Amino acid sequence: MMIMGHRKPIIAIATGDPAGIGPEISLKAALDPAVRGMCRPVMVGDASVIERHAKACGLPADFRVIAQVDGTDWLDGRLPLLDCRSNEAADIAFGSTSAASGRVSLAAARAAIQAALDHQVDAVVAAPQNQTSIALAGIEFDGYPSFVARETGLGRHDVYLMLCFDDLKIVHCTLHVGVRDAIALITRERVGHVIGVADKSLKRLGIANPKIYVSGLNPHAGEGGLFGREEIDIIKPAIDAAAAQGIRVSGPFGADTMFHNTDVDAFIVMLHDQGHITAKLLARRSTAGVVIGSPILFSSVAHGSGHDIVGKGVADPTAMIQAIGRLASAKAQRP
Repeated sequence: MMIMGHRKPIIAIATGDPAGIGPEISLKAALDPAVRGMCRPVMVGDASVIERHAKACGLPADFRVIAQVDGTDWLDGRLPLLDCRSNEAADIAFGSTSAASGRVSLAAARAAIQAALDHQVDAVVAAPQNQTSIALAGIEFDGYPSFVARETGLGRHDVYLMLCFDDLKIVHCTLHVGVRDAIALITRERVGHVIGVADKSLKRLGIANPKIYVSGLNPHAGEGGLFGREEIDIIKPAIDAAAAQGIRVSGPFGADTMFHNTDVDAFIVMLHDQGHITAKLLARRSTAGVVIGSPILFSSVAHGSGHDIVGKGVADPTAMIQAIGRLASAKAQRP
């Protein structure tokens, strides 16, 4: 099913870790009037898990279970649920870590991604997973970006994470690898690739002529070679090559001061903490990550699975709602 641009986009909401707050915030987001006004949400997960969370949190659970999104309508007001039923789900306790939780969590994400690849949904937003549970399941996983890459037939280093909150966007050249390995990954080719992917992705999100700043790797962006030559030998040549191709990109800038600039559409950082510390200080509960470089639109919230507050009805869906809105807006602008 090819989705027409004049219709509200269909957004798949993968419910995340069944022992955490993912089902709660997914349901709250899907029921939010603003979300229903901007898109047609489809929950993706185990129906029994979502019903259990809805009951514990005092939320309505008026679902219409579907086997596929194609042909679904939203006319009766009920929330479509693409059911990823698991025989293990009934035994998963709130706030626990288990191999079953890991398997159930990624099954929902996998089904949502496949629906996007099959053009049954326009985008995917995923609730938080729990990496301990996924590790207990014996599944290789270092975050949603590499998972999306694998599920869409790409290499794990071919996609990137862009953290988003308010109008700020931060793209990571490297992500969930040790610092020594990250430094080895920072080559002219990779820096040039992330700049190009960021530029294309910003345009896909509706920014016609994006302006991009790139950080250095070393303190003070190397201070002219005093603190390392990566900026001189790798990062600056990659920036210059991208600029020569017409991309509005500048740098490298010191990662400790670069974010003071307010007239920039996205910042590219070299290491995980250069971006995540900034994002989590400025937007503790509303940061979402967009996976860029893959053939689908995919976003996930940047906070954890909230095992300490699961089932209490107090989990904040703000990051989920903003992630859904961001992708719905992007799809509406670019059918």
